[in-house]
Amino acid sequence: MPTLTTAASLARHTMAYVLAGGRGSRLMELTDKRAKPAVFFGGKSRIIDFALSNALNSGIRHIGVATQYKAHSLIRHLQRGWNFFRPERNESFDILPASQRVSDDMWYAGTADAVFQNIDIIDSYAPERLIILAGDHIYKMDYELMLQQHVEQGADVTIGCFVVPRQEAVGFGVMGVDEADRVVSFLEKPQDPPGLPGDPDRALASMGIYVFDTAFLFEQLRRDAADPHSSHDFGKDLIPYLVQHGKAVAHRFERSCVRSSAEAEVYWRDVGTVDAYWQANIDLTDVVPALDLYDRDWPIWTYGEITPPAKFVHDDDGRRGQAVDALVSGGCIVSGSTVRRSLLARVATPASLCPSSHCWDCVIDRPRGTWDGSSLPPRFLASPRHTAFPA
Repeated sequence: MPTLTTAASLARHTMAYVLAGGRGSRLMELTDKRAKPAVFFGGKSRIIDFALSNALNSGIRHIGVATQYKAHSLIRHLQRGWNFFRPERNESFDILPASQRVSDDMWYAGTADAVFQNIDIIDSYAPERLIILAGDHIYKMDYELMLQQHVEQGADVTIGCFVVPRQEAVGFGVMGVDEADRVVSFLEKPQDPPGLPGDPDRALASMGIYVFDTAFLFEQLRRDAADPHSSHDFGKDLIPYLVQHGKAVAHRFERSCVRSSAEAEVYWRDVGTVDAYWQANIDLTDVVPALDLYDRDWPIWTYGEITPPAKFVHDDDGRRGQAVDALVSGGCIVSGSTVRRSLLARVATPASLCPSSHCWDCVIDRPRGTWDGSSLPPRFLASPRHTAFPA
């Protein structure tokens, strides 16, 4: 069990509930056999590891993960890499696949329903608060600071958000706020997003992170479940309802974003498209990347798969195994080839780049076998099935 240096009192009485059933169809072949949260990122981690690591590093010791779409890869990863929570230390880690617990013909109908169907399991741990997390974003955040704001302001729901240029907000849930950051409107993917007070060219986009007092959330979930016109979704139903009938408060990400001394910007990425996924991985090859994965004060925990070290062989002119500005994971063999500004993910069986092959601006996800012959095209992304497509 990892040992952290500080104890967070609010987090210790909070349960993190991660919504990890996303299909991720825009990632094409990367999600052919697994849900989006289970896709590899940065060579060795999975996307879901960021939300889980944030919860652990924040001091949260009760975690639930709701799964649905093609869940085997994700469940196996959670069982292998997140099995260190111990009930004798008042800790818990529950994997909650859709299992028709409410009705014989009903899977999870929406994000809110994925919580509603497991109310009894959540209640057995008696958490004072629940923080709802999306399991498919890349960021580092101290949830304790968001919990503190929620309690201090007496909010019914506190919504994590980040500032974006207004015209880029059309793909998100967007909040209109007053001068005190109380949410006065919530629009799902609006064509004309509302600007910020005093800053009309920027908007507040939802991160899909919500904090509730547990008893209040249960009341709202039961009310929503009884509504035949609801789609039982947080962003479409519960949050707009609470904005109109309760006290919804915005928590700006810059207040709780975790940054090392090497990180200059507030970093949050939705890697839900092939282009975004490729770019976020390639950015890690920068000399000083925007996301610091070497930050030992806020580690990203994952399953430590056993692989041999990366290997680079041959030192002859025209046949030199080398990598420059690249991340090469364990189990990879670069044989007389050049890897430049690229990322090779970890592998379970030996894989190699053979003589005369060259990688430039490439992301290769869990390669198997041998890549041979000609150079790989720039902006190249390869899937686990050894098929390839441009990013």
